[in-house]
Amino acid sequence: MSNEKDTKINSYLSFKLGDEEFAAHASKVLNILELSKITVVPQAPEYMKGVINLRGTVLPVIDTRIKFGMSPTEYTTNTCIIVMDIVVDNESVKLGALVDAVQAVLEIEPSQIMPAPSIGSRYRSEFIDGVTSINDRFVMILDMDAIFSSDDLTSLVETTTQGSLKQSVEEIA
Repeated sequence: MSNEKDTKINSYLSFKLGDEEFAAHASKVLNILELSKITVVPQAPEYMKGVINLRGTVLPVIDTRIKFGMSPTEYTTNTCIIVMDIVVDNESVKLGALVDAVQAVLEIEPSQIMPAPSIGSRYRSEFIDGVTSINDRFVMILDMDAIFSSDDLTSLVETTTQGSLKQSVEEIA
């Protein structure tokens, strides 16, 4: 976790991707948005769905399912965008993570978090802080900062600041 204040917060936002449940530390979550029109950005990475206008700023939106090697998100009434504050190389970057559904805010004590499985996991273990069991279901606790490497964020920033994006932004503004 990024600072001492974060370690005292035991709240996590859980969400669904397919049949699996994941959780992100509450300190990383800024907002939860209903799905809105996403403007496609030419030449963006495959996992980047596009951008939305969030109170006058351009917010890149990524398909979390694609980022995790799953099939692309199929939009339903439960699909939403979690606005996250990701820190990489001491820089704060805001992005929207497309998820199938938001589940709940969970209070999880550090003692309830088991180490991430190292064998047979279909997700890269450096993305997972641990696993917890809640009501007989496993919830994977994600390290949101680790999910996006410096290269990923550089690519997102470059894509969202290209000249072709300015036209897209004017369309969504």
